[in-house]
Amino acid sequence: MSDLPPFELGYARTELRRRLVEAVLAGSQTATAGLAESNQPEDKPGERYALLGYDDERVGVVEVTEARVVPASDIDEQFARDEGEGFESVEDWRIAHERFFERPIEPDTPIEAVRFRLVEDG
Repeated sequence: MSDLPPFELGYARTELRRRLVEAVLAGSQTATAGLAESNQPEDKPGERYALLGYDDERVGVVEVTEARVVPASDIDEQFARDEGEGFESVEDWRIAHERFFERPIEPDTPIEAVRFRLVEDG
């Protein structure tokens, strides 16, 4: 299964990557969001990816269960919580993502909202 495409959370060799991967492996993170580059999600339900750890090593396999491109205003509190970073509100989610993407997130900013499940640990 080494031919699986990578599933990268945050940037390699950062504390954020370490925390996010730990959350996935612990089962507390089942969603992630990125800036959409088109109106179609890059990920497709049923696709599997190699979850990459701190040093870009494979630490598990995740399967996408849902992927959609939505305006940022459609991100709800449940999705924000499912990202496993301790967000208590959509506003917390927006502020953290603005810091990460280094740009404002407006209500109409297209977001790729992805839900996934861990199917293999290690």
